[in-house]
Amino acid sequence: MKVIAHIKSDFPTKFGIPHQSGRIEKLKADIIFEPEYRNQEAFRGLEEYTHIWLIWEFSQAVRKEWSPTVRPPRLGGNVRKGVFATRSPFRPNPIGLSSVKLEGVEFTEKDGPVLHVSGADLMDGTPIYDVKPYLAYVDSHPEAAGGFTDRIQDHKLEVEFPAEFLEKIPVEKREALLAVLADDPRPGYQKDPERKYGMSFGKWDVHFTVDGEKLKVLDINTFTD
Repeated sequence: MKVIAHIKSDFPTKFGIPHQSGRIEKLKADIIFEPEYRNQEAFRGLEEYTHIWLIWEFSQAVRKEWSPTVRPPRLGGNVRKGVFATRSPFRPNPIGLSSVKLEGVEFTEKDGPVLHVSGADLMDGTPIYDVKPYLAYVDSHPEAAGGFTDRIQDHKLEVEFPAEFLEKIPVEKREALLAVLADDPRPGYQKDPERKYGMSFGKWDVHFTVDGEKLKVLDINTFTD
């Protein structure tokens, strides 16, 4: 398969990326296509859809060998499930599938057609293999069973973000960062209240602790080029 595009997001590393697509719509990202696929005709009619599917590569999880079972972090990292019963990145083929909201299609002089999306769960630079329209009448199944995920508590953390640190983040990025932190970016098996975590978000390095249901931001540093 050929890589047709790459995504530009605020996650330079895997840590902190939402567990699934669509959970945090405040997260904005752009899909930049390779020169070969910048023909405007290929995008005719795409603006008529509100959501799209992204088929992409787990580029940071490519392995020569595969395991029939994996340990989902959301189950604490100590329970094994069949790889085909999970969305683990460690698969026979490292293919990801995400449903995102299409905020707009922009035709630029520099990059050609650019897709502005929200709710993506992809690391910055992730290779994309295909884009397909999301069709609610066949793609949405509200009555569907979610397997072991139905038994996982979906909770939000209370975020304490001191004003002197929040002011370092541009206004248009604040809601997204607060939502990512509230979504609990830690692996499910890490519960040490004394542990200090560091998460990269855009050009900022965010340090925090989590005690029970409360996340406290300790410091923010800006990465330099």
